[in-house]
Amino acid sequence: MKYVNLKGIKISRFIIGGNPFSGFSHQGIEMDMRMKKYFISQRIKETLREAEQWGINTFIGRADNHILRLLLEYRQEGGKIQWIAQTCPEIKSQELSIDMAISGNPVGCYIHGGYVDFLFLNNEMGKIYPLIEKIKKYGILSGIAGHISEVFLWAEENIDVDFYMCSYYNPVNRKEKPEKDILQEEIFSDNDREKMIMAIKKLKKPVIHYKIMAAGRKNPEEAISFMSKNARENDMVCIGIYQEEKRWMIKENIELMRKFGFL
Repeated sequence: MKYVNLKGIKISRFIIGGNPFSGFSHQGIEMDMRMKKYFISQRIKETLREAEQWGINTFIGRADNHILRLLLEYRQEGGKIQWIAQTCPEIKSQELSIDMAISGNPVGCYIHGGYVDFLFLNNEMGKIYPLIEKIKKYGILSGIAGHISEVFLWAEENIDVDFYMCSYYNPVNRKEKPEKDILQEEIFSDNDREKMIMAIKKLKKPVIHYKIMAAGRKNPEEAISFMSKNARENDMVCIGIYQEEKRWMIKENIELMRKFGFL
């Protein structure tokens, strides 16, 4: 495993993503429910233990009661994986979501991509400043996520964070509300991927690449090859793991990342 140093925090270049654990498949209601039924607490903890055995030391997941409780149990059972918290757009306020994150002892916290997109599309990015300052006051890594490449070009000129979470795809429009409507159609276009990569090349801060497989729509070899060719030296990748039909998914991803020189 290769690691990146972010302000003294050692982070594996391959980060485990938490969307499948929380039942967010981006493939429809039926698949959401399949993930929820599969990922009982024991299976989530088994997946995290397997990740640690491969040298993965970081997990990205929602700052909600489900993940907070899960991490508490996992740590009590000896788990060491560190957590980067994602705020939740449906919680009463992003300030409250940050406070909830802190209760779980994360090494970092970032503002949810849907919420950032919502602010950007409604010309309200000024609301980002106090949120980033709140995260910084807790003394942890700060970041923002987003699905729109222009968000990060704006961020380079206007805010000081430690990392960016850059989605390869922008499947839904967030202008009306930051959280995704469960019935809303999601569209995954490679044009978005190309635009995001062009933006990443202009950024100075480390980037965590995510949704690189278009939520399971891409062939893993093509997706990891593309990411590896376009990731910079201090960039990382976040991939959600759903092993119901492919038991050795972590191993396969690591082997592909090694094949294409990312690890």
